[in-house]
Amino acid sequence: MKTHYEDIKVRAQKRINIIKGQLEGLQKMIDNDTYCIDILNQSLAIQNSLKSLDAVLFERHVSTHVSHQFHNEPEKATKELVTLFKHVNK
Repeated sequence: MKTHYEDIKVRAQKRINIIKGQLEGLQKMIDNDTYCIDILNQSLAIQNSLKSLDAVLFERHVSTHVSHQFHNEPEKATKELVTLFKHVNK
């Protein structure tokens, strides 16, 4: 039986593999002088895949570190989350 942490690692790796394939596809599109809108759509798909990966990684951080930090180092946990929120909302 997989732990929640192991499940998150598996989900993250699947997303990374998808992103690798998308990047390879993007490179081929550029090499083949594919229509610009199609290239941009592929780039946007990659960006969305990265956001999906970010969500998985954030879930991992919350489930493995944040809950512990809020009990033992609440100021550190708050500061990290606020800093991340600011980065996401730039």
